[in-house]
Amino acid sequence: MKTKLVWLFWGALFSAATAAAQTPAPLLQNGLARPGIWLNGDWHYVVDPYDEGVRRRYPLNLSPAASTGVVEYDFAASPTLHVPGDWNTQRPELLLYEGTVWYEKSFEYHPRPGWRSFLYAGAANYRSQVWVNGNPLCEHEGGFTPFNCDATSLLKDGANFVVISVNDTRHADDVPALRTDWWNYGGLTRDVGIVEVPDSFIQDYSLQLQRGTGNRIAGWVRLAGAPATNRVTLDIPQLRIHREIPAPDGKATFEMEAAGLERWSPDDPKLYDVTLVAGNDRITDQIGFRTLEVRGTQILLNGAPVFLRGISLHAEAPLRPGRAHGDDDARTSFEWARELGCNFVRLAHYPHDEHTTRMADRMGLLVWSEIPLWQGIAWTAPGVSDKARRQLEEMIVRDHNRSSIIFWSITNESAKSAERNAFLHELATAARSLDGTRLITAATNQSSRPEPHKMVIDDPLIADLDVVGLNEYIGWYDGVPADLDLTSWSNPYDKPVIVSEFGGDARQGLHGDPSQRWTEEYQEDIYKHQIAALRKVAFIRGIAPWILKDFRSPRRQLPSVQDGFNRKGLISNNGEKKKAYFVLQQFYREAARDRGAATRSDGR
Repeated sequence: MKTKLVWLFWGALFSAATAAAQTPAPLLQNGLARPGIWLNGDWHYVVDPYDEGVRRRYPLNLSPAASTGVVEYDFAASPTLHVPGDWNTQRPELLLYEGTVWYEKSFEYHPRPGWRSFLYAGAANYRSQVWVNGNPLCEHEGGFTPFNCDATSLLKDGANFVVISVNDTRHADDVPALRTDWWNYGGLTRDVGIVEVPDSFIQDYSLQLQRGTGNRIAGWVRLAGAPATNRVTLDIPQLRIHREIPAPDGKATFEMEAAGLERWSPDDPKLYDVTLVAGNDRITDQIGFRTLEVRGTQILLNGAPVFLRGISLHAEAPLRPGRAHGDDDARTSFEWARELGCNFVRLAHYPHDEHTTRMADRMGLLVWSEIPLWQGIAWTAPGVSDKARRQLEEMIVRDHNRSSIIFWSITNESAKSAERNAFLHELATAARSLDGTRLITAATNQSSRPEPHKMVIDDPLIADLDVVGLNEYIGWYDGVPADLDLTSWSNPYDKPVIVSEFGGDARQGLHGDPSQRWTEEYQEDIYKHQIAALRKVAFIRGIAPWILKDFRSPRRQLPSVQDGFNRKGLISNNGEKKKAYFVLQQFYREAARDRGAATRSDGR
């Protein structure tokens, strides 16, 4: 009876403490560059399939040998998982696990007097709760966006520990919802650390090239914390810019000429070192400057039409199993895309990590970034709109200084309905209010077909978009490749269209007649017919075929062919190129050559 009362006491105590945990603080811009310590590396873990960790006092990080009563866990003696990383591919027994895993990390830390310390996580899929030294800190929902929580009052000088519970159970009212076509990688999948800022600090900032100008930079800096300063210093040494900017009420705004500015483009991805100083806070970023707009069915980059030679890709590691993270994974995937002839990547179907978007800046790849409003969203369920809006905001706030990003995408392949249309109208409005410098898009497969080979791109969602993403699988899910020769397309909205998905599955090394599904030859034939057909459509301003590399999906179970992988990749999960890769590569070489100045996109 006594033991039962003890359990009830601790359960009630920690339930109340968890309820008192704060929501994350507003996101710190450029968190990866802030001072502090990174907690990446091995973390001890305990699997909790019944979600009893709070009741069993996991947040206290107790030692069975040093504690009174019964303690049925011991992080210090438990196995480890590497952070960043998913749990599914690090431990075979966790490959299909969905539920809660508890992570623990002990570390030495010495807080700086007069500074704040934030626990920063690049992403934790899907729900996470954070405790510092046994005290509740914060909780976050959403598996692909960063969060930071003010841990100043909970960290000590010397030995500290952090415990984070991560739960990746799927729910109908989540974003994404119950069903996806990618692996539900759980865990602390991106960087985790302690980020430090002074009591008065730079919260966020934005620098952009003004639309319609060649060398006029506009932007703002937002300050937070104690009101220790009302002035911001901006330095861009390569442009000989040094400005002292007033920041009344904690916000500085500015416009200035930048003589000699070189605009960022895929052919010349010029980045400038930008340093901001406010009081004791100093941060340096690398930012490119370019303009972006639409004119009729054209997309203009730096004032010149651009054709987007793209490819879609998931955030799967290119050379090992599991979730991608860090510079090396991003660089390898983008080198493959560059070798293919791409100037554009669609980062599907959720925000990829910050290393990826920064690598795109450096390597000169235009980017489509999206939130995971995939199929099956419960549009009218309580809280779903708030979840989608929060993920959209976290994506945009993190990356609004990335010159590579040209599109914010708000959904993929969502079925038409009045409820969906209203939901996405509000989301598009929110995206424009958060960032009016980029184009809003979405990928739709909701075209109508008045006749067997006539397609009309008429999803009502398009009214809220600047650029239309069209997913079509003629030759795979829809008919055979030769049907493309007879298909015509119309565009009643008179907006730029990107074919954001097409393709078909092929097991690398499986060969046969071009009419035999699952072979490299069949996939190759799809690409030949698709490219020939799309060449004839005047309003198409780019393509992003599905997909660069085979990726894990629990829905794909055809033995000896799929084996748990979506096989639409142009490159196998082992890094081997399929025949269709070279068909697309040849088309992109021709497109780059034939379009000349339009594909240079440098505005000169």
